[in-house]
Amino acid sequence: MANKEFKVPPVAFPSAGNPGGAAPNIQQRRMPTPPFQPNSGIPFMSFDIGSATTSTSSGPIYTGPSMGGGGSANFDDEEPLLDELGIHPDQIWSKIRSVLNPFRVNHTVHKDSDLSGPILLYMAFCLFQLLAGKIQFGVILGWIVVSSIFLYFVFNMLAGRTGNLDLHTCTSVVGYCMLPVVIFSALSLFLPIDGVIRLSVAAIFVLWAMKASTGLVVSLADGGDEHGGLIAYASFLIYTLFSLLVIF
Repeated sequence: MANKEFKVPPVAFPSAGNPGGAAPNIQQRRMPTPPFQPNSGIPFMSFDIGSATTSTSSGPIYTGPSMGGGGSANFDDEEPLLDELGIHPDQIWSKIRSVLNPFRVNHTVHKDSDLSGPILLYMAFCLFQLLAGKIQFGVILGWIVVSSIFLYFVFNMLAGRTGNLDLHTCTSVVGYCMLPVVIFSALSLFLPIDGVIRLSVAAIFVLWAMKASTGLVVSLADGGDEHGGLIAYASFLIYTLFSLLVIF
């Protein structure tokens, strides 16, 4: 076989004395030019820091509307956080005090129904049950909801079209009248577990809660005087169930 010869073109290297020199046929590399120059005529691309500082500091600085008495004057005019959330401690305390005397319940403070007080009593009831070794958070909450709906339907079915008792008011009344049961739950921590004394004390607090609830429903709703006995029976059933949670 005949050997084939390949011709390799000569490669030219720069001389040692002139490192910057190159062969005539090699193109010199060009450095890329920037898209803009610092001293170009474009105003927003100026890199003159001194002129920029002068231009910004010479004009007026907007500081917002004048607050008169300083920065704290705006916060002094705002309402308290509890009022913005709809929680009024004075009204809650007044409603709780009205339930303490079941024979003279002040129904005027309960016309503005709320759920802050019932939630507070619900948490207190759950806490006392927890101290007794009973975890009943879901059971108590479910019974409160079912009891409110039960009282709402009972009264409106009795009153007919003249019934004006809404569900929100029923929930508020049932929640605030839980106060005797909450007190009984606290006292049960010091009472004997079995015995007639525990049942007698439970009966007293159930009658207390029934009396307060019946008085509030009769006073707040139109035509409640005609159905006071049936409302008292429904209230007795409601708070008897809650007292059974404490007894057993």
